[in-house]
Amino acid sequence: MSTDNDLKPILAKVADGEKLTESMAEQAFNVLMSGQATPSQMGAFLMGLRIRGETVDEITGAARVMREKATGIVAPDNAVDTCGTGGDGSGTFNISTGAAIVAAAAGAVVAKHGNRAASSKSGSADVLMALGVNLDADMKLLEKALREIGLCFMMATRHHSAMRHVMPTRVEMGTRTIFNLLGPLANPAKTKRQVLGVFAKDWVEPVAHVLNRLGSVHAWVVHGHSGLDEISTTGPTFVAEVKNGNVTTFEISPGDFGFETATLEDLKGGDADVNAKAITDLLAAKKGAYRDIVLMNAGAALVVTGIASDLAEGIKKASDAIDSGKAAETLQGLVTITNEGNAA
Repeated sequence: MSTDNDLKPILAKVADGEKLTESMAEQAFNVLMSGQATPSQMGAFLMGLRIRGETVDEITGAARVMREKATGIVAPDNAVDTCGTGGDGSGTFNISTGAAIVAAAAGAVVAKHGNRAASSKSGSADVLMALGVNLDADMKLLEKALREIGLCFMMATRHHSAMRHVMPTRVEMGTRTIFNLLGPLANPAKTKRQVLGVFAKDWVEPVAHVLNRLGSVHAWVVHGHSGLDEISTTGPTFVAEVKNGNVTTFEISPGDFGFETATLEDLKGGDADVNAKAITDLLAAKKGAYRDIVLMNAGAALVVTGIASDLAEGIKKASDAIDSGKAAETLQGLVTITNEGNAA
């Protein structure tokens, strides 16, 4: 007879190629994330799912557990996240981070969730630290920043302590697992609106259906040309929109909004300091490929929050937020609030 903390019966199902129900997935991930599975069991389970292909039920169940175990913060109902899975291998600068700042300046409440670099030279946490944001700020200061300037950054490792049980196995495996999809699905502020980029087109619709199951009010799941986990300016972006309990798909292209088609080289970034300068420059209204792609992604965030009725309006509002100086002020506000109490 199996108990709730026994992974073996579920592992046997995975070994036979069976798909798990949502409740079975919840049970399994509770075992994994409470430290009750051995490294061998974890590795076998995660690889079994990967080889067979993770299902909407399995991802939904896993995301529920990750959300339940997260250390959350209080955020307004209309808060939005701009977070991708990463792992697209593109080496671009920190697009979703720039988009978060600009969207907040345009009136959105952005509870940005992210981490240090995984495969790139600079993750969202790395670049924000280079810009002066205190990643270790008290949780109450994060809530204050959300209230006062409409922007905060939540470092994944601080909010998902249960991940410590699976991280060594993930590192040893050295390959993609279901956890690469789970981070953006487990925002600690419980955002019901988001722009979520995924590393492969095949995941756009499944992840949208997961968000729908998890109660998202309005979200765009995107995969861009050149393999980007962002809305792209190098070519078309495939979008699955979650709204009113439905999932619909469409494509958008930079030319539809008056942008020149960029090359991937135009969007390349570097280390945290290089990317921080790129963000500082675009917030100072420097024109170019960095600005264009940030405007498209910030515009989408404004659509899912209801501030813009469509992407064209969102792009215009995002552009105004930069040119008015409000976006630069918003970043400075985040730096100031997160460093409160740290003065020498």
